Amino acid sequence: MAKLVSQDWVAERLGQREFIPVDARRPMKYLSGHLPGAINIPAYKAFGPDGRLLEPESLVRLLGNTGLGDESCAVIYDSPEGQNAAMMAWILEYLGRTEVNVLDSFFEAWKASGREILYKPVLMPKTTFTAHLNPFLRATLDEVRDARAITLIDFRTPEEYSGTTTLGEDAAGHIPGAVNIVWRDLGLPPRRMLKPTTELAQIVRAAGIEDGNIVAYCRSGPRAALGYLALSQLNLNVRLFDGSFARWSQAGLPTEK
Repeated sequence: MAKLVSQDWVAERLGQREFIPVDARRPMKYLSGHLPGAINIPAYKAFGPDGRLLEPESLVRLLGNTGLGDESCAVIYDSPEGQNAAMMAWILEYLGRTEVNVLDSFFEAWKASGREILYKPVLMPKTTFTAHLNPFLRATLDEVRDARAITLIDFRTPEEYSGTTTLGEDAAGHIPGAVNIVWRDLGLPPRRMLKPTTELAQIVRAAGIEDGNIVAYCRSGPRAALGYLALSQLNLNVRLFDGSFARWSQAGLPTEK
């Protein structure tokens, strides 16, 4: 489970050799200001042109080539609404990293507090990132299709969930049996990544969710990754269907409205 850490926690460790802040935003935002020592690993680079997550060997190459290695202690941060950091945190967990840290506030809050920011890109030597896959954290299309023992949570907007709005060539509606929790209800932008766990627990209870085999999805993964991060803070048994509704639609599977 990724650990949410404070600005003070990060500031105390800046400059330590193995401590590496990871900016999961796009390069233009990174170059507009970043934490000292931060390398840029944009979350979108973990996906191919078809929108699907890269194979593990390609993910390992992406991380190692950017300077994140086996001995690195990473803390991931983002701008609102936190989807990039949440996705990168899930990827590290999926690849077997047991220590994953996420800054509990956004970059903008770091900057507003008067802490140091830098602008030049940080280039680190290539290194080795070794994967120890944790396949349990990733739900496949076949597993979701055979969803008799799965609780599905759709983290898209109510309009997408109900089918009144569609994106791209997606079918209208949602995966049969899924309940809807809107990803935006989980956070406190522009300052904090997630609401306190007491409030998150209330949101989950209101949706009728109990601990069990939970699978999070959205359209293509990032919003559901924020849901995965939130539910994991409640110690719920949750996995991510990174292919999400786009993959379900492409497979021509039935939907509910």
